Amino acid sequence: MNTITVVGLGAGDLEQLPLGVYRLIKGSETLFLRTKEHPVVNDLTAEGVEFHSFDEIYEKHDRFEEVYEEITQILVSQAEKGPLVYAVPGHPLVAEKTVQLLLELQQEGKIDVKVGGGQSFIDALFASVGADPIDGFQLLDGTSLRLQDIHMNQQLIIGQVYDGFIASEVKLTLMELYPYDYEVMLVTAAGSKDEQVERIPLVELDRAAGLSNLTSLYVPAVKGMEDSFKQYGTLREIISTLRGPDGCPWDKEQTHQSLKKYLIEETYELLEAIDEDDIDHIVEELGDVLLQVMLHAQIGEDEGMFTMEEVIETIASKMVRRHPHVFGTVEVEDAEQVTANWDKIKQQEKGGVEGQEPMLKNTAKGMPALLKAYEYQKKAAKVGFDWPDVKGAWDKVWEELKEFESEVEKSSETAIKKEFGDILFALVNVARFYKIFPEEALAMTNSKFYRRFSYVEEKVHSSGKTFDDFTLEELDSFWNEAKNKNIG
Repeated sequence: MNTITVVGLGAGDLEQLPLGVYRLIKGSETLFLRTKEHPVVNDLTAEGVEFHSFDEIYEKHDRFEEVYEEITQILVSQAEKGPLVYAVPGHPLVAEKTVQLLLELQQEGKIDVKVGGGQSFIDALFASVGADPIDGFQLLDGTSLRLQDIHMNQQLIIGQVYDGFIASEVKLTLMELYPYDYEVMLVTAAGSKDEQVERIPLVELDRAAGLSNLTSLYVPAVKGMEDSFKQYGTLREIISTLRGPDGCPWDKEQTHQSLKKYLIEETYELLEAIDEDDIDHIVEELGDVLLQVMLHAQIGEDEGMFTMEEVIETIASKMVRRHPHVFGTVEVEDAEQVTANWDKIKQQEKGGVEGQEPMLKNTAKGMPALLKAYEYQKKAAKVGFDWPDVKGAWDKVWEELKEFESEVEKSSETAIKKEFGDILFALVNVARFYKIFPEEALAMTNSKFYRRFSYVEEKVHSSGKTFDDFTLEELDSFWNEAKNKNIG
């Protein structure tokens, strides 16, 4: 099995090239370069070094993964003819996907790889920007930068920022977190005689000149908490501080039981914001609901019972398990099949067979009565306990109305209450056939009543009178005015 010796060309010019790497390159009979677009290559060419480069492969593919795979295949094929040297920019083990692919093949026993060393651009870059890596940093790839990978409390080094398009993509991603005028540094050919360091506001990143395959972006760590409010870790720290020894007396006193009412209140306020289609209000109320989740998780951690990470792990694993059509090989045709699969997997997870315990035992626990009625009916319908069509549901409504009227005539308070509940339950059944979520429908009507009655109230106040000064017919005329103006 012939050997592929991988060496690094360093971050800049020939003067930075280690002597051992220089000798390997000079003495190689078969030399491949990932790219000839590197300052060292000009010096090597001047010294008569012959090589093959893979630059033309970049033009063949739209995805870098395909480029790297083809380069790897060619190297393996060429190595069958004899040992060769493969030279890459920087250090072979820093931000070099082709080298990682070769090492994977070596673990499978398909090729022999020897890493011959080189100089990484990281040391030179930190010297260029005058920063200390001990403070913590992340090395990220500009061609595949993901928002969730960024930690604002650490320094960022983003490589592969070699043209305006990549710079633009990096800028847009960073501006999801950082202020548009946040100062960053573009570093090209770090540590070489051609080194360039440019300080610019983030918003101007894609307008910078001189971007090349030797360019990296340095983003300083944020210093103040207020600069990182968009990061989950900051919120976690705030909640922990509020519940900590020097935190807020009210927050420290809260328990799972005491917070229940706030979770319900915030949830309903969110639903109201959604009904109003008020984006700013939705954002605010989502934050309030998230606050309740964070407080419950922090209480769990303070009591040594569970952590936020366990909460996240539980829901993440559940979402993957219950979406095999997304994360697995199961195929579905529509949303109904998705729901059927979900219910089947859910039953399997609970480790039981339907019928071992009452079907409604754990259904809609803690929900308001209207929601519970809807969930009970939906659960029963899944096993065939349902009207064949909506006509049966409507007939039940009329039947319950007559029974209610009968009890009203008898003036039996308990029976009247029960029959009125039966009417509501029957109406929920009708709503279900029409795919109406009854809680949502009632919430919409409540909002409509609020806005129209507020109009009536405004008309009364603007008249300088009180409600007692108006007849019901006069107040009703104000209501009709609101209705005609489409208020609500």
